Amino acid sequence: MRLTKTMRWTALAACTALAISACSTGSDKKSSDGANGSGKKGGSISIQSGEPQHGLVPQNTAESEGAQVLSQLFAGLVEYDRKTNDPKLRAAESIESPDSKVWTIKLKDGYTFHNGEKVTAQSFVDAWNWGANQDNAAEGLPFFAKIEGSEDLSPGKDKKPTTDKLRGLKVVDDKTFTVTLNAPFSQFKVMLGYTAFYPLPKAFFQDPKTFEDAPIGNGPFQMDGKWEHNQQIKIKRYDNFPESDGKAKLESVTFKIYDKLETAYNDLRANNIQITNKLPISAMATVAQEFGDRYIYKPESGVGFIGFPIATNPAAYGKPEIRKAISMAIDRESITKTIFSGTRIPADDFISPIIPGYRKGAMGDAAKFDPAKAKELFTTAGGVPNNTIELGYNADGGHKEWIEAVGNQLKKNLGVEVTFKPFEKFGKILDELGAKQFSGAFRMAWQMDYPSIENYLRPIFSKVAIENGSNYGGYVNEQFESLLSQADQAKTQEEGLKLYQQADDVLIQDLPYIPVYTYMTSAAYTKTVKNVVVDAQNRIDLANVELA
Repeated sequence: MRLTKTMRWTALAACTALAISACSTGSDKKSSDGANGSGKKGGSISIQSGEPQHGLVPQNTAESEGAQVLSQLFAGLVEYDRKTNDPKLRAAESIESPDSKVWTIKLKDGYTFHNGEKVTAQSFVDAWNWGANQDNAAEGLPFFAKIEGSEDLSPGKDKKPTTDKLRGLKVVDDKTFTVTLNAPFSQFKVMLGYTAFYPLPKAFFQDPKTFEDAPIGNGPFQMDGKWEHNQQIKIKRYDNFPESDGKAKLESVTFKIYDKLETAYNDLRANNIQITNKLPISAMATVAQEFGDRYIYKPESGVGFIGFPIATNPAAYGKPEIRKAISMAIDRESITKTIFSGTRIPADDFISPIIPGYRKGAMGDAAKFDPAKAKELFTTAGGVPNNTIELGYNADGGHKEWIEAVGNQLKKNLGVEVTFKPFEKFGKILDELGAKQFSGAFRMAWQMDYPSIENYLRPIFSKVAIENGSNYGGYVNEQFESLLSQADQAKTQEEGLKLYQQADDVLIQDLPYIPVYTYMTSAAYTKTVKNVVVDAQNRIDLANVELA
């Protein structure tokens, strides 16, 4: 989800990846996936959403709000099992490779875009070529860096692409294409469920601007009119969707866009909207009691961070010792219990606990609350200019309370002044960070784009993600880059996992971001709907939702 920009990444969010644009909370440790029987087909509902950052183009969407919409409009090559997170074939009939470098992808019959155009191998190849071209400045560009010829489409700053096609993509026939990577990468099949790898119809290339507000996908829902910015996005069932068990049950869904989660929650309680997967902190004390088995509480993939603009403001945040001191001055246990009523878990790794490769306690002392050692380390390292730390956050995601709690802890434990910079929308802070216009520390989160430890490393902290991706701090470490490369090319999954963990150890040593907490899904829905399921990326499976 990605960040939050991904959440991309997801935020979270990002959010990303997606980067995660907003936070979800609850109060009771009741676990549920939300599935609760069958209902009746047809009808319309409304759900809570935030304003997506960019136009709704899959290759340029790396945050959670846009990804939620696109996941209903498109069907990718792969989808992820909602219980195990394992990749499963969807639009692909097969994805095979003898060496993890040359992959052959065959498509299933029957998929069409919402304008009637047949989905072919060329639909995927054209979409990926567009996403990989740096002239298009797509958020998903780093995901194509592994494909042979990517350096020609993305040669770097102050250089122009020498082609508009990835050398490693070849169309064999309407149903088959091959992908040749620069080097073996065992995780490639896992990646292919991510938004950036969705296909695009010919209409996109004829008029990309119009497409941004009225995308034409190949999924169970199609757009119903144009995106009404800051108000709503409406989608309706696509009757020609070929999946027998994937057809949408509802006639239509409206994503109602909110600036404040409290307003959305009040609308949920009044049945003005029927589902939200983001609850405000003010709901924590009563949501479980009020909604009962219509309150969903379970682990998800997001990790919440405090990030540092290392490249933009090295005088303040360039030293790892300063970043470690800030980390040790944060009482994670207090924040997760007091602010979130236990619906967050203190983070002790850059990796989500639900992902293979996570190690409990991996951060060691850096994640332990020790104000005396934090102050000593902070002072020895020289502190920050003007003895002031600025904390930026998006005000549309319910983050004010916990960011101010962090600020108060830093003020008390480090003896610094703390100022706060709220941004009206998640997209605004992402834009300013991307343009290097904001030089304060910032709230960020990451939600997996695909279930792999690699997805928590490269999209947020690699060099390639600085210009086109979610490396908002501008972090660069050559040892980290080398370990990622070695892990990518490992001959066995076990060997690769160990190398990715070594790359994770470099991040733990440098702390370009500070992991603060890991997310739990907290969602709620009204009595008027059934079969509400939220996956590990905090996306609602709207195709299976029915009226009660």
